[in-house]
Amino acid sequence: MNTKQIYKKTMPFVWAKLLIGLITVVLSAVLFALFIGLSWLFNSGGVTLILFILWLFAVGFIRFAVMHYMGYLIKAGHIAVITEAVTTGKVPDNQIEYGKTVVKERFATANVYFAVDKLVTGAVKQIQHGIEKVGNALDFVPGMDTVTSLAKLFVDLSLGYIDECCLGYTFYKSEDSAFKSAADGVVIYAQNWKRLLKNAAKTMIMVILMLAAVTVLCFLVLGILFRLLHWSGSVAFIISVLIAFAVKFAFVDSYILIKTMVSYMEVAPDTQITFDLYQKLSDISGKFKELLKKGQEKRTGNSI
Repeated sequence: MNTKQIYKKTMPFVWAKLLIGLITVVLSAVLFALFIGLSWLFNSGGVTLILFILWLFAVGFIRFAVMHYMGYLIKAGHIAVITEAVTTGKVPDNQIEYGKTVVKERFATANVYFAVDKLVTGAVKQIQHGIEKVGNALDFVPGMDTVTSLAKLFVDLSLGYIDECCLGYTFYKSEDSAFKSAADGVVIYAQNWKRLLKNAAKTMIMVILMLAAVTVLCFLVLGILFRLLHWSGSVAFIISVLIAFAVKFAFVDSYILIKTMVSYMEVAPDTQITFDLYQKLSDISGKFKELLKKGQEKRTGNSI
C-alpha cells in the first residue's frame, strides 16, 4: 500500500488526533476568556501582562497534558496500524481497537512506551549534535550560523518522524523486546540515513508550507468573523495559531508520518545490520547505549 492509500484508510486516527487537538484549543480559549475577564476587572496594564504570561504557561501545560499523553498514545496506535498496512498491505477492520490492543501487548503500560520513545528520540538526536559541532567548527565562515540554524531545523523536523519509524519497527519485530527492536530500528536508520534524510528534506518543506497555509487560512476566517463581531484581531491570531497546530497535528503530521514510515519500512526488513554500529552509536549517544542495555536485559522472553 502506498502513502495515500494508508492515509485514507487510517482516517479514524486522524479524526481522533484532531479531536484532542481541538480540545486543547477550547480549553485554551476558555482560560483566555477567563484571564481577559480578570484583566478587565483589575484594569491594570501590569496585571494584564502577568495574566497573559500565566495564560501562556497554562496553554503549555494543557498541550503537554492532553497532546503529549493522550496524543502520544493515539499516535502509538496509529504507528502500529501503519506498520501493519505497510508490511502486510492490509488495514485491520477495527483499527482503533487493534492499535490499542497491539500497543498494550507490546509495551504493557504507557510508562514503558514513554520510556522507549524518550530513549529513541534521544538516540537519534546525535545527528543534530553532529551538525552543531560542524557549525561551531566553521563559525568563522560568513553566514555559517544561518546555514547551521537551517540545518538544525531540518534535522529537528526530520528526526521528529524518524524516531517514530524506529518505534514502528518495534511492532514489526514483535518477537524481540521493545527496547531491543527499538535499538535495532535506530541502527537501521543509521545505516540508511542518506536515503531517509533525502526524503526528510521534502518533509521539512511540506511541514513549513502546510503549517503556513493552514495558519493563514484560519486567520482569514477568524479575522473576518472577529471583525464582524468587533472583537480583537490579536485574539483571532492567537486562536488561529492554536487551531493551525491542532490541524497540523492531525492531518499534516499523520500524512508525513505515513510517508516517512513507508520509506523506512521499504528498507528496514532487508537491511543487514552492521554489528559494529552498535558500539559506534553507543560511543556517540548515551541514550542509545541505555536503550541497547535495556534491550539486552529484556532478552529473557519478556514481551517488553
